[in-house]
Formats: sequence, C-alpha cells, structure tokens
Amino acid sequence: MMMATSNKAANSASRLVMPNAGFSVVVAHDGGDALKRADEVQPHIVLMDLGLPVLDGYQVASQLRARPNGSAVTLVAVSGYGPDQNPERASEAGFDHHLVKPIDCVALLALLAKSTRGPLARVQAPRCRTDP
Repeated sequence: MMMATSNKAANSASRLVMPNAGFSVVVAHDGGDALKRADEVQPHIVLMDLGLPVLDGYQVASQLRARPNGSAVTLVAVSGYGPDQNPERASEAGFDHHLVKPIDCVALLALLAKSTRGPLARVQAPRCRTDP
C-alpha cells in the first residue's frame, strides 16, 4: 500500500496503524515522488491526498491509470475539501473511492479490506479516535 501525502503527521500515523492491520506502507511526499514510488513498489492500493505539491492527486491518478498496470491499482482520494468537492473530477481522474478528512480508521480499514474496484464511493468520516 502507498500513502501519498505531504502531511508528516498523517504519514507517521499510517506507519503505525496500517502495519497492525496487515498492510505494509510506502510513503510518498509529493506527486512526483508518488509516481516514482509507484514504479518501484507496484502498490495494490494508493491513498492519495488531492492537494499534493509538485503534481496534484488528480494528475498523479491520471498518470497512474495510463500505465500498463494502472487498472490493477485501487486509488483512494483523500480530501479535506468536503464531500461535495467535485467527486466527478476525482472519478474522471481515475479514483475508485473518495474519503473526507478527518478519516475514520474503521471506515478506512473496511474499505481497504474489500479493496475492490467499482464506482467512486464518497465517504464522509468522523475524526479517528485514538483514545481507548
């Protein structure tokens, strides 16, 4: 799995949570890095912030989809813009799902568990709780 976000706190959290859920995580910090890392590791699932620097998430998704193995990867857009922030654009760029920040950990893990390709699903999730 690859996580593409410039948010260092989110990168750190994903490295803690995802391995406990059975996912190994590769992190990319901008759009150019995301394309490079995708070539290196061939992830099955990519969680990608739409507001990446260098190349935005829409551009990266389009370029990933154009690659020979592009149809095999599940692309999940992560946005802080809200659930009505042009989901058609995300779908047209090639995203399979759209999650709104802050992301609910349970909803995210359920989505990753099924990781099937299908129509764009928009999920508005409450803040992920870390307290017991």
